[in-house]
Amino acid sequence: MADPRFFKNAGPFSLAQLASIGQAEIASGDPDLMLNDVQPLQAAGAEHLSFLDNKLYVEAFTQSAAGACLCDPNFVDRAPATMAVLSTKEPYRAYARIAQAFYPPEAVRPGVHPSAHVSAVASLGKGCQIDAGAVVSDGAEIGDGCKIGANSYIGPGVVLGAGCDIGPNVTLQYALIGKNCVFHPGVRIGQDGFGFAPGAVHLKVPQLGRVVIGDDVDIGANACVDRGAGPDTVIASGSKIDNMVQIGHNVEIGIGCLFPALSGISGSTKIGNYVMMGGATGIAGHLSIGDGARIAAQSGVMRDVEPGQTVAGSPAMPAKEYWRQVVALKKLTRPKKGE
Repeated sequence: MADPRFFKNAGPFSLAQLASIGQAEIASGDPDLMLNDVQPLQAAGAEHLSFLDNKLYVEAFTQSAAGACLCDPNFVDRAPATMAVLSTKEPYRAYARIAQAFYPPEAVRPGVHPSAHVSAVASLGKGCQIDAGAVVSDGAEIGDGCKIGANSYIGPGVVLGAGCDIGPNVTLQYALIGKNCVFHPGVRIGQDGFGFAPGAVHLKVPQLGRVVIGDDVDIGANACVDRGAGPDTVIASGSKIDNMVQIGHNVEIGIGCLFPALSGISGSTKIGNYVMMGGATGIAGHLSIGDGARIAAQSGVMRDVEPGQTVAGSPAMPAKEYWRQVVALKKLTRPKKGE
């Protein structure tokens, strides 16, 4: 069970309710069965709902004491006799919906803390929560129902759409941000891009663009997004960016991308829709990454990537070619008999 000091459980729910929430079908079990919480297969008891999304855990599924479980229709017949089963082709997504129902986000508590500073010429929407030490600067526009965490700074002219959740110690400058975005602690949006004219003395190039972020974007702790040098830096709706990711100036990121921790995207690179990268990936500047491309962890991308292509390695190349080279190198370095 999640620690109640940190997570508030909204249960219990009936099996029928959970089937509706998870967009699943009851394959077996009493629709009126009440379930109190979600738990992993190995830890679940009769009052818990669990899920099976990976074939590696089929054995744990067959031995689980969970009162109910989400699984693919192909595994329904392997459930223990005591387990109610919710059938769905997308058990993990169903679990996400159900877990959100058990543990909904903490509600916004409207009000401005006495130690916060909200400029008299800022616009504050209805029902906003402004925590201790936060600053909302001149001309900033904060949409309805936003939460601004402790010691966060909203710079002059910044626009936040409704329902945004800004964590503690976040800095937002030179930015236009859509609705329902989540920025975790320490996020930095809109600072200078790394722009210098090289020479005996490197001259700073003024960074005169903005950061434009769509709706439902989630940015992890201590990630940094530089503002544009002239064109804007753009992150389209639905993209999710993990902790400690660096996005350089003028970068354009499409809809629904996923970027894990420690990745870096150099300036002026254009990334299409639904691109997925592994952790610690580096992408050089001025490249084009096509829609639906996949980039393996720790890759170094130095050339354009075609739509739908999967690349790996450093320098990155088509994944099959990379793995053939790895196998060939392993054969070359294999000790000969007698050595």
